[in-house]
Amino acid sequence: MRTDYHVHMAETGNLDVDYLRTYIKKAKEEGIEELGISEHAYFFEETREILSNPWVENRRTLNFETYQNMFDAAEKEELPIKMGIEMDYMPGKEKEMEAFISSHSFDYVIGSVHWIDDWGIDLAIYREEYEKRDLKEVYRQYFDRVVTLAESGLFDFVGHIDVIKVFGYRPDDEVFLHEQYRRAAKALAKTGTCIEISTAGLRKPVGELYPDPALLQMCKEEGVGIVLCSDAHKPDHIGYRYEAAIELAKSVGYTDVHVFSQRQATVHPIEE
Repeated sequence: MRTDYHVHMAETGNLDVDYLRTYIKKAKEEGIEELGISEHAYFFEETREILSNPWVENRRTLNFETYQNMFDAAEKEELPIKMGIEMDYMPGKEKEMEAFISSHSFDYVIGSVHWIDDWGIDLAIYREEYEKRDLKEVYRQYFDRVVTLAESGLFDFVGHIDVIKVFGYRPDDEVFLHEQYRRAAKALAKTGTCIEISTAGLRKPVGELYPDPALLQMCKEEGVGIVLCSDAHKPDHIGYRYEAAIELAKSVGYTDVHVFSQRQATVHPIEE
């Protein structure tokens, strides 16, 4: 079953049903059977207590009501769409994140790590920061956050779990790197938190799928479920390079994907 739950609209168009139809049309063309919109939570005024810095505040332009209204209108028109959210996981803000998540009727919630303190790790404007820091410490800090994200139990799946590699920077120590992967996989398994196989990395400087095959293999060994996603920021990204994602999933032994509705997961064959 082909799913795409990691899809954004606000950066390239309006949060309205007319623009939503262009996403649904593209999904149908790509054979996507389950489509969900999961806007970045930082766009909404209601998340200011969770994450606030100059980069974010320059983009915080919406009230959640606008988002909800789009899904309400879609439901009236019987359009096939799931309502999700992508939440920036911020250590120490678990209560605030839980309050926001529980106050809305999401079908699924993505937890992602984009920030190490005030450093936006996947933002091109901060790329040079990798040259200034010890990469082992960077990876340790990043995976510390992935582990506590998983341990929080707040999220249905993790977005682009190894996005820290986005610019191609990795520690020159495979043993250390695999230790980070393994502890993340174990933490995810304990809370039943899934991961996405995301084709977005193929559009980024690193030119690779998320996650790394070794990390995905460890997740399979630990019993972590998967979702197929594109992290689309415009309609053309939906379903992008999905055959590569399916091939990666199968290469480590996955045969099923998770499908979400009202925060409940069901399991379906990748290819029904």
